Amino acid sequence: MQFRLRHIASVLTAVILPVSLIAQDTAGAMLQSNGVGVLVNRYPAAATTALFPKDLVETQKGTTGRIEITGSTADLGAETMLTFQPEELVLDHGSLSVHTTRGLRVRVGCLLVTPVNPSDWTQYDIVDLDGKVTVKANQKDVYIDAQSKNPQDIKHPEQSKRDIVKEGEQKSREEKCGGAYLNGPTLPGLGAALNSPYVLWPAVGVVVGITCWAVCRPDNPASPSAP
Repeated sequence: MQFRLRHIASVLTAVILPVSLIAQDTAGAMLQSNGVGVLVNRYPAAATTALFPKDLVETQKGTTGRIEITGSTADLGAETMLTFQPEELVLDHGSLSVHTTRGLRVRVGCLLVTPVNPSDWTQYDIVDLDGKVTVKANQKDVYIDAQSKNPQDIKHPEQSKRDIVKEGEQKSREEKCGGAYLNGPTLPGLGAALNSPYVLWPAVGVVVGITCWAVCRPDNPASPSAP
């Protein structure tokens, strides 16, 4: 009996541990939403959804969401689309309100918005509408870095233009190079898949099946005298 229990424990550990390690190593943030009209990789998000690098997040009309990262939060307005990265958010369109003590930046096309002092508590808003980006510094100053319109200058980062938005001010710029390019997730729909019951319950079924096989089979192998 003890051998059987140890065997079951080993099987469960072998099945469950790799999944938990993957989630621990790759999950970058949590998305909080009301679960209605918020999508992750085109799938409806749960009230709390783990985000992984390159996950695509969308809010539809009349819905909002919040991304929580260690030391930072980002509130998404309605009709917003972005790609999550642990160190920056790539905004395709919509609006964001960022609160950060770790220098969380936002990229919009060829624009990059960064806190002037990454370790200071900084709060800033970004609105991207029809190719026009407006940045408002509510607390502390932020930089807006933009590459030149000249294709030759794009090859040289030192040619980028930098503006500073002082606390209490706002400035607007054009995206210049167009909308942000959105890469798909490394594993398609990884963030949403690990939170989806359609993936979770089949995985549970596999674990239960393995466990039942280990528990229910007879102690002695089948033989002509003891089938």
